[in-house]
Amino acid sequence: MGGVTSTIAARFAFFPPTPPSYTVVVADAATGRLAIPEISRALSRRRRRDGAGAGGSSSASSVAAAENEEGAEVVRLRTRRGNEIVGVYVRHARASATLLYSHGNAADLGQMYGLFVELSRRLRVNLFGYDYSGYGRSTGKPTECNTYADIEAAYNCLKEKYSVADEDIILYGQSVGSGPTIDLASRLPDLRAVVLHSPILSGVRVLYPVKRTFWFDIYKNIDKIGLVNCPVLVIHGTSDDVVDCSHGKQLWEHCKVKYSPLWLNGGGHCNLELYPDYIKHLKQFVSSVSKKTSKPDQKEIMAKDGTTSKEREEAYSEKPQPAAKCSQSQISRKSIDSRVGKSKTVDVPDKSRMSSDDIDKFRRRRCLVW
Repeated sequence: MGGVTSTIAARFAFFPPTPPSYTVVVADAATGRLAIPEISRALSRRRRRDGAGAGGSSSASSVAAAENEEGAEVVRLRTRRGNEIVGVYVRHARASATLLYSHGNAADLGQMYGLFVELSRRLRVNLFGYDYSGYGRSTGKPTECNTYADIEAAYNCLKEKYSVADEDIILYGQSVGSGPTIDLASRLPDLRAVVLHSPILSGVRVLYPVKRTFWFDIYKNIDKIGLVNCPVLVIHGTSDDVVDCSHGKQLWEHCKVKYSPLWLNGGGHCNLELYPDYIKHLKQFVSSVSKKTSKPDQKEIMAKDGTTSKEREEAYSEKPQPAAKCSQSQISRKSIDSRVGKSKTVDVPDKSRMSSDDIDKFRRRRCLVW
């Protein structure tokens, strides 16, 4: 049985960018404030594009000033499994919510930062992104259990350092990031909402169209999604050749509180943000769940799928349940994305309005998972 587990783990796993796309420096020795020098290039390009003047210095002080301008803060967090992960908190002056973003398989914070800033600006939310253990400048090895500990550390940081209430948190999970996202959401009954971007049913189901969950499977999202108490938006491309669109559709069908899903015609696995409907639909969702009510308006949030109010009833304890214990035999896994070529497309999406820096273009060109 151990051989089966090892085989599955070897075929579906993690593929952190090597070398990492960024470094972390101490921007202020007196306060210990951290900064990421590499993001200064994207910020400088944006300032020049917006006519706010040039500036390309990558010194710690210049980067700190640039990040300050964008309202960003870099942090290091210790997880319950002993690893130290890197996170970045992007502020918005008029934020209506806070997005906790779990990125895809083959990306790190240096590659994602441009998108984080754009999402924060367009959605009017604060955004916290983090690197999994073994990704970027985070220590440790990437494993399923480590990602659960990683997202918990990020969540605890939002609660303790930034005083964000559960009711103001929207969890966002992309591809592999749907695993830790759904796991945490299944244990927190008072979240505002969840967004699943090209999500997976489970690790084994990405490789084989099995109908049941096996003991050696990883990221058993299909078994946990029914425990999520808040509105869920699912976004998936119909031409995704990494994670078939059926994964997103089945997860949506099992959601307790459904929001109208977004099936992007011709969308692949790593180009959905290029479609105008992506940001449009996402903005509508964030707006719809941002009403200051104790409970979302089910008539407005629920899709017209025939779900009854009785089926939406839930019984949760006030405190979130602890994460399931993971096997000590878990090992680091190689990415399914290393087997992926260019996504097939039916419709040509509009030119991206979400990401304009060279790192984003490189990531799309290589079809890296976001």
